[in-house]
Order: sequence, then structure tokens, then C-alpha cells
Amino acid sequence: MTVLIKFEVCLQWMSYITKPRAKVQGLWANIAKNFEMRFLVTGANGFVGQVLCSELLLRGHSVRGAVRSNNISQQNIEVIAVGNIDETTDWQNALSGVDAVIHLAARVHIMNDTAVDPLAEFRRINVASTRHLAQCAAEKGVKRLVYVSSIKVNGEATYGESQFLASDTPAPQDPYGISKWEAEQVLRRVADQTGLESAVVRAPLVYGPGVKGNFIQMLRVIAKGIPLPFSSIHNLRSLIYVGNLVDALIVCATNASAAGKTYLVCDGEDISTPDLIRQLAKGMGTKANLFLCPSALLRFAGKLTGKSQQLDRLLESSRIDSGVIRNDLNWTPRFSLQQGLKLTAEWYRKAK
Repeated sequence: MTVLIKFEVCLQWMSYITKPRAKVQGLWANIAKNFEMRFLVTGANGFVGQVLCSELLLRGHSVRGAVRSNNISQQNIEVIAVGNIDETTDWQNALSGVDAVIHLAARVHIMNDTAVDPLAEFRRINVASTRHLAQCAAEKGVKRLVYVSSIKVNGEATYGESQFLASDTPAPQDPYGISKWEAEQVLRRVADQTGLESAVVRAPLVYGPGVKGNFIQMLRVIAKGIPLPFSSIHNLRSLIYVGNLVDALIVCATNASAAGKTYLVCDGEDISTPDLIRQLAKGMGTKANLFLCPSALLRFAGKLTGKSQQLDRLLESSRIDSGVIRNDLNWTPRFSLQQGLKLTAEWYRKAK
């Protein structure tokens, strides 16, 4: 069977030689489907990492997971404990024989950061470690590195009908967003110097079964029926279901046209805070408990309680145009926003 597949791909390649370049570029994805690739996934035991590893296995690829300590329970994954992921990490064994790296591991956004110098800490883990990993990957002959960045590189909010675009001038506002933008830049420099192919994917809030952080806190509040003062909020935010994100990451790792590109990804449908709460409540078999409260009063309360950042995410808009990845790579979300929210709510209802 393997010989037949290889022979078929060889025939396909010969037929492409006399065709336009765009047709030839499209063959990379076809080859990736027919041949097993070996992936290194950093942060393999995280929320997104676990889903990504499972999906890669389902698509017939080999997966090596880099984790800080050997505490990952997924089957059929080669696990390598690399300790702390920073500028001193020993990547030699983890990168051996790898075709592509998907770099998820990072110091994530923290609402109440207790670090003495948050930006320095973000730079140490997110920027210096990305440079080091990219350099090591290039030395080991890895073909491509896909870096998972954040929409916070573009900024914090959109206004009116505007949307964040891949072509926007970066405008990060906090240490996390700054570190992600700087990590993108160091990756590009290493790629230019070494020939390592790179692709950057900027994601908004990721949700799905197994989600953590602020999203699961919202699920808990909704499930308990606690009244929420967001009935009159008319914002719009782009989100991405974890199944859509991992699909986009795999496409960026296997499609030749993704090399050197930066993509913004989302579910393709924007949603307001009250509608988000209503859909999650419906998925959990309960009713949203919303009431009216002026946004000015909510902002004032946020300042008094030191919760302004959390409230901004619920009050402001953050809309994404994912047209570039759709056009370049013919990517479309596999799950609609409604499907993703329903699956997430049902997971929480069964797990609680």
C-alpha cells in the first residue's frame, strides 16, 4: 500500500511539472496528506496542545510532545521532558528527525501579574525561547516552524465596522502582546538567516472542551444562574473554537503557500457578550440571567475593584478579518461558532 501511494504521488508530481507554479505549490499539501510527517508540539500537555496532538494522530502523523515534565497521558505520543522552556532549553533530542514544529508553549496573558517586571519575564520565556528554538530547529534541518501568536499583537479593541487585519501595523498594548510581537520578529529574522520556513498564526480567545482561565469562570457563573449586568452591551468579538485553531495550525504546517506568512484566524462569526452568555446557557440547559446596567457604570465599578481589564474584554469589540488565510490556503473553519459553543457548554455540563 505504501509503495502504491508513493508511486501515485510521483506520478502526480510529474504531471505538475508542466503546470503553473500555483498548481505545483498546491502539491505540498497533497504530499503531506499521503506521507506521514513527524511533528514536534511544544506545550503538548496544554489545552490547545492536547487537542492538536490528537488531531495530528488522527491524520496519520507522528507526534512528539515537548513538555516541562513527563506528565502527559495521551497515548501514541512520544513525550520528551525538556524542563523549563527558555533560552537555555536543550532541544537536540526533541528536534531529531522532525519535519515541522508547532510552537504553543508560552507564558500566557495574566490578569493580575505578580512578577516584579512582567515584560522582562514575558521576553525571557516568549521571545528568547522562540529565538533559541528556531535556531536549534534550523540547525537540525527542520523544514517549518509554526508560531502561535495572539491577536493582541494587533491591539486591544476595534471600533465601529473596523476589523483587525493581517496587514495592520502592530499595536500591542500590554507586556504579553509586546512579547508576542517581538517573538514574531525574532522568528522572521532567524528564518531569513537560516532558510527555516516560518508561519505565524494570531489567535483570539480560544474556547472548547477543556478550556481554562476566564472562559471556564464564565461557564461557572452562568451555570450557577448568577445575575450578570450585560444585557445592554452591543459589542462584537471574534473567537476561535479549539478544533478550528488546530486545523488552521496543521494547514499552516503542511501547505507550501503558508511559508513566511502571518495569518489571523477566527470562527468567522462575531458575537456580543450577552449573546455569548445566552448561547452558553442554552447549551447547558439553563437560562441566562442578564439585567441592564449602563456601560459607564460598569467601567467605573471596574476601576474601583481593579477589574478594568476583565471588564474591557466583556464590553469592547475585537473583530477579526480572517480573509487572508481563507484566500491563501483555502482554509475554512470546520466548526461554526454555534457548534463550538454548544460543544463547549455540553462538555462543561457533563464534567461539572
